[in-house]
Amino acid sequence: MAKIKVLVVDDSAFMRKMITDIINSSPEMEVIAKARDGRDAVNRVKELQPDVVTMDIEMPEMDGLTALQSIMRETPVPVIMLSSLTRKGAEQTLRALQLGAVDFIAKPSGQISLDIEQVSEDIVKKIIAVAGTRRKLMNFNSSPEIPVLGKSTGAKYFPGDKALSKLVLIGTSTGGPKALYQVIPRLPAEIDAAVLVVQHMPPGFTRSLAERLDSLSAIKVKEAEQGEKIVPGCVYIAPGDYHMALSNKGLEKAVKELYISLEQSPPRGGLRPAVDVLLESAAEKFWSHMVGVIMTGMGHDGALGVIQLKARGARIIAEDPSTCIVYGMPKAAIETGVVDKIVPLHGISEEILKML
Repeated sequence: MAKIKVLVVDDSAFMRKMITDIINSSPEMEVIAKARDGRDAVNRVKELQPDVVTMDIEMPEMDGLTALQSIMRETPVPVIMLSSLTRKGAEQTLRALQLGAVDFIAKPSGQISLDIEQVSEDIVKKIIAVAGTRRKLMNFNSSPEIPVLGKSTGAKYFPGDKALSKLVLIGTSTGGPKALYQVIPRLPAEIDAAVLVVQHMPPGFTRSLAERLDSLSAIKVKEAEQGEKIVPGCVYIAPGDYHMALSNKGLEKAVKELYISLEQSPPRGGLRPAVDVLLESAAEKFWSHMVGVIMTGMGHDGALGVIQLKARGARIIAEDPSTCIVYGMPKAAIETGVVDKIVPLHGISEEILKML
């Protein structure tokens, strides 16, 4: 079987060598070229047609974001960004994912990470997951634009103490941030449900994701906080490195109130937050109407949870393979036999509203 061809882009010679060694250590892939800046990267993508590109964000001459835009416009190819674990790094990474990057890897210690081997398994796993998705990427990047009605000015509608009677529970991973940009801004501000989202991401990145989605949406979007009351008309995103569950705060179920419970119990399948933790908690704690949604991502997180949700009468949506960057999570959900509708990305928000 042909090896996955990878182009490594980084302005640091040290980082180029370290990342190349990690990639070449896997028998399934090989580095076919290296580039020292964005301009060089754009030219080499056109010339060499790699299967996957790993790209640093901060580079001289042409930075990673500018190069990414050019690549997605001229020669779309799966791009994995390498990002620093800083507030600025998180914001730049979220911008890159919005522009078409399929995933990112957080460098353990800034721009030049002497300890990059800490994430070597992550680098290999993600390259394998996104290789061969070029055709899907072209569909993905040409999906319909977010409607302008999502952009909000001034104070947002926030229902406060309106009674909670419906929940939407969304799980996603690789390709998820860009997928969420196609779903959340299409939900109306006055939706009569609370929306809880688990997106696999490290700490620091989920807050930037919530803020970016909030700026694009009429509905309120925020990073979930420990102990806060769950209200309709708000989207809560699980913070990186915390499982998100639901709590009745010791109240009887007759009192229809739910609260966010954040916990650092052990990772599930290597993941924290895990979609299954949220879905299982909702199946146990919630008493009314639920819609579960599993979107693009590698692995099978959420498959156990949708079975439990279905047993409580929930409706289940899985993203159609034609729009998934990685079809792992939706495929695993569909294989359980409990999914009600398989829907392309651009139709998911409409299907959620129908099911509500």
